[in-house]
Amino acid sequence: MSHIILVSGGAKSGKSEFAEYLASKEKNVTYIALSENRPNDKLWNEKVKAHQLRRPTRWKLIETENLIPMIKVDKGVLLVDSLGGFIVNTLKNKDDEWNNCLNKLLDYLSSYKSKIIIVGEQTGWGLVSEYEVGNLYTDRLGICLKEITKISKENWITINGKAIKLDDMFFEIP
Repeated sequence: MSHIILVSGGAKSGKSEFAEYLASKEKNVTYIALSENRPNDKLWNEKVKAHQLRRPTRWKLIETENLIPMIKVDKGVLLVDSLGGFIVNTLKNKDDEWNNCLNKLLDYLSSYKSKIIIVGEQTGWGLVSEYEVGNLYTDRLGICLKEITKISKENWITINGKAIKLDDMFFEIP
């Protein structure tokens, strides 16, 4: 059985830093950075650089846009940052393809033997996108977070630089 720790939160809430703190207690960590390469996006590259500078050099790094192949085979402790990259990679999928992809992800996560720390963005708490793709992203990310929460051993949310463990203070929605 897997040991999944889900850390979610809004933009600049501290979710990545908290996940990195949790991972820092582990001996060998593989950091999976889920993002497309954006060589011409200066702000994005500054954000990536900040993440790189925070990470210990002893951690193995995998930069990819496709999460599923990374968790098919146990690689030891993983830190996945972040689910938004997984969702972006599936936005062109039709609903049935999306559901198959999500189910595959959940199956592989459930059967992974080592600890996995997953960072996920919370969206939809404020602005609603005027674009269909923005709403699709928000909906799919929300579904993905909800399903991963069900199979996680620990669920955290970060708000304003504070982390709250949700597992002991919630009521499961029937």
